[in-house]
Amino acid sequence: MDFNVKKLASGAGLFFTRAVQFTEEKLGQAEKTELDTHLENLMVRADSTKHWTEKIFRQTEILLQPNPSARIEEFLYEKLDRRAPSRITNGELLGQYMQDAAKEFGDGTPYGSTLMKVGQCEKSLGASEREFFQTTAISYLTPLRNFLEGDWRTITKERRLLENLRLDLDACKTRLKKAKAAEAKASMAPDFQETRPRNYVLSASASALWSEEVEKAEHELRVAQTEFDRQSEVVRLLLEGISSTHVNHLRCLHEFVEAQAAYYRRCQLHMQDLQKELGRLPNAFALNSTHCVTTAGSPSDTVSSPVETDTLKIEEVQAPATGTRKAKVLYDYDAADSSELSLLADELITVYTVPGMDSDWLIGERGNQKGKVPVTYLELLS
Repeated sequence: MDFNVKKLASGAGLFFTRAVQFTEEKLGQAEKTELDTHLENLMVRADSTKHWTEKIFRQTEILLQPNPSARIEEFLYEKLDRRAPSRITNGELLGQYMQDAAKEFGDGTPYGSTLMKVGQCEKSLGASEREFFQTTAISYLTPLRNFLEGDWRTITKERRLLENLRLDLDACKTRLKKAKAAEAKASMAPDFQETRPRNYVLSASASALWSEEVEKAEHELRVAQTEFDRQSEVVRLLLEGISSTHVNHLRCLHEFVEAQAAYYRRCQLHMQDLQKELGRLPNAFALNSTHCVTTAGSPSDTVSSPVETDTLKIEEVQAPATGTRKAKVLYDYDAADSSELSLLADELITVYTVPGMDSDWLIGERGNQKGKVPVTYLELLS
């Protein structure tokens, strides 16, 4: 391997000089060039932006994927520049389990049919959740990641270079100061009565050498000052770009809020549809209640009851003398058959129950109309 010895030695010497300058500044033994107030304020603002952007980015990642192992796996796939395998959401998995159970229990039974409906709703919720995660990852997380891994790394690199150039500038100032002090000492006029001519010649020669050293130090200082000023301008321009970063992140934040609001709206619609569908499904409690009524009577009983048959004969049901209540309708409801009563949201109806009737249903009356109504659609008032 071919090493450039001169370049290596020069780099080592420069590193040592910077280390000495930095140490002396920390010990208060050397002067330090201070940055202008505007640049200092820009640096503080940039550091704050990086700090909170990183925190928001990490917490959003946790929100979208609470499992640390899954996050590590996705990180590795990203670093390997490979597409991560599609991962099923917990809601979709729960919905699949419910539907599998419904098939085994029999989707014609009340429990099986309900499991099938709820499972389908859970899968829809899970699909909506996955869509929300994907949208957020693209429209919100990606810009934050690009800032942290792109723009901020560039800013950090240029700031580090600026700090090195500042150390070089201060080291040049220190060398010039020492050279001038030595030149002043060497240029002092010797006492001819006490100093021999040979010493006078040596003193004059040393004064000339120190004058050359001062000129060299002044030249190095001018070069260092020029490089420092140029790098300060570069860093200032990069830091002023933080304002554009804030504008971009603000737009992404609005998109994140819109995606989250759309996700919750879809979830609400799915749950409302599920409630309506469950209100139309046969209920296992109704079958159990009917079975108890029919088995409790003796074979010789000849009194008929409107709830002994599968179809409730609404025309035979009479309101009890006591036990009727007022109820407010919460949602619109369309009757599934002639035994049920259609409802309109916010209307008031009279409700009551009859012996042996399913606890999830009541008899509702509105004027001359009468029929079964689901309890989940009502708010009992009195």
